Amino acid sequence: MAAELAGCPKYRLTCVCSRPDAPARHRVRPFTVNGEAAAAMGRLTTLLAETPRTRVVAAGDDQVRAEWRSWLGFVDEIELRLSREEGVIHVRSASRCAWCPHDFGVNRQRVEDLRRRYEATDGGLARSDASR
Repeated sequence: MAAELAGCPKYRLTCVCSRPDAPARHRVRPFTVNGEAAAAMGRLTTLLAETPRTRVVAAGDDQVRAEWRSWLGFVDEIELRLSREEGVIHVRSASRCAWCPHDFGVNRQRVEDLRRRYEATDGGLARSDASR
């Protein structure tokens, strides 16, 4: 599934992704699936929907796409794709602003914030299930 995510152009600093072939400066870790993949994707979709200035554009069993809008009106996008074979959810987040040379780490920060919130739910599992 990771190969289906678009890569990050190496000259743009406004993109991060978990593709194995991503240059180090663009690379982030994929999200780990604990338990049922559908529950993990559902939890990530819910977390995105709860994020301020975020709109979930498409959500399915194996993919979620959302848009983040800055208070200045810039739109960034995030895409999550499930890889059942790897037991992970790959991620790509990028600015749509073609002329913006840098996002000051905003896309990386948003992905890591989403990861922190996701992992606080034990990666989609209820806390009582994780202790078994």
